[in-house]
Amino acid sequence: MGELYNRARVMAARGVPAEACVGQLVLPGDVLLLPAHPDEDSERLRLGAGAARRGRLLCGPGLRRSDAGLVVTKCGLLRHRPAGGGGGGAFWVDSQQKRYVPVKGDHVIGIVTAKTGDLFKVDVGGSELASLSYLAFEGATKRNRPNVQVGDLIYGQFLVANKDMEPELVCIDSSGRASGMGIIGEDGFLFKVSLGLIRKLLAPKCEIIQELSQLYPFELVLGMNGRIWVKAKTVQQTLIIVNILEACEYMTAEQRKQALSLF
Repeated sequence: MGELYNRARVMAARGVPAEACVGQLVLPGDVLLLPAHPDEDSERLRLGAGAARRGRLLCGPGLRRSDAGLVVTKCGLLRHRPAGGGGGGAFWVDSQQKRYVPVKGDHVIGIVTAKTGDLFKVDVGGSELASLSYLAFEGATKRNRPNVQVGDLIYGQFLVANKDMEPELVCIDSSGRASGMGIIGEDGFLFKVSLGLIRKLLAPKCEIIQELSQLYPFELVLGMNGRIWVKAKTVQQTLIIVNILEACEYMTAEQRKQALSLF
């Protein structure tokens, strides 16, 4: 315990290279030093998600930029994804966070809880409800309003999400297209999993999703707020997929294959 405390004091005071901490536990207040790039010092770090230019570093969840480098804001394991073109990449903290904190651009599954004038109030699993305008749907106008009822499931993305403002959802992209967002069908099953499992399922070429798709045909909606909506051909098949998704977080690849072979 004393060794961990002394390590935390050293990291908070002087900082350690970020590359040396990848895969290790980091604590709130730790300072991570970034590699120096004198030519691009002003552009070496950019907050948020999206594609980065060559040589740029992205700062993901659990980290905050400071003059000294990166300051850790969440407890968890430090992760790093190298950039495809060499140099740069992204750093973030992989934490087992239970409560979802809205982030701009995140796609989430919400539950409509109330109608207030021209706005819908949506439960997204955060500390407060998000607002959703009736005009934030593809093709919506004052005369052509979407048929949204209390209790409906909504798949949308955050247009506004910060600690000083009420979260705001939209069901259209920057081009005004739905792009798969909107009201989710009444049938199906909605359940909640950990945020860590959601990130794993949303990874490109996720083996879990590929293996399940060979078992039964089904529809799947994944929300960054830890909610999953599943619909298969029958209720029995839907429940089988739900049980596998809930259990796969703690399974190895071999255990998962053995479980799938039983069906």
